Amino acid sequence: MPIDNGSFSCLSEVDLFADLSPAEIEQMDRMAPSRSYSLGEMVFSQSQPVTALFILKKGRIRIFRVTEDGKALTMAILEPGAVFGEMMMVGQRMYDNYAEAIEDVEVCLLNTADVERYLLADPRIAIRISRHLGEQVVRLEERLTDLALRPLQSRVCSTLLRLTETARTPRFAHPTIRLSHDQLAGLLGATRESTSKAMSDLASRGIIRQGRARVIIQDMDALAQLARQSG
Repeated sequence: MPIDNGSFSCLSEVDLFADLSPAEIEQMDRMAPSRSYSLGEMVFSQSQPVTALFILKKGRIRIFRVTEDGKALTMAILEPGAVFGEMMMVGQRMYDNYAEAIEDVEVCLLNTADVERYLLADPRIAIRISRHLGEQVVRLEERLTDLALRPLQSRVCSTLLRLTETARTPRFAHPTIRLSHDQLAGLLGATRESTSKAMSDLASRGIIRQGRARVIIQDMDALAQLARQSG
């Protein structure tokens, strides 16, 4: 978990700080040292809690929690630019979650004092933080509804649609999601076998194309239609 205090622009990658000038971003970057985590390493856990705000610069991170029966339920797979961590003062509570690097990652770290002094005191950022947290609540409610009420095929489609929102896809190309069947099953709270069967069905209908830990969406309209089905 090496720390790099050199030049490492995290804040310029994040929508929360879009209203800041280059000089302001540079000043705050100096207060946000970067850390590197290797594939499989825990960024934080119940046994290694943190009180800080993380900004994901490179790689991907899985946020998950462990259910009472010992199963790992994936809550989100974060892409570069994501903001996460334990920060009670902005409503970000992660104490019962785990964060695991599913690739080699780099993150920037803002401590509690800096968040309070520089972020919450700036109305430009405070408004964006409030909006960001509101969107997180909506996404969590949608996921809980999916898990409780909707059939697996519909959950697969809605999850793929949601992941296209953060996928970095070249212009005019089909949306491509970097995701294995195991990772998707974790997001769905389903078995790998049932998830693979649902994905194979979508592929046979020409809605998606599957590669090595990749899913290419070929028919967004059909995927959205299936995602809306409730039974």
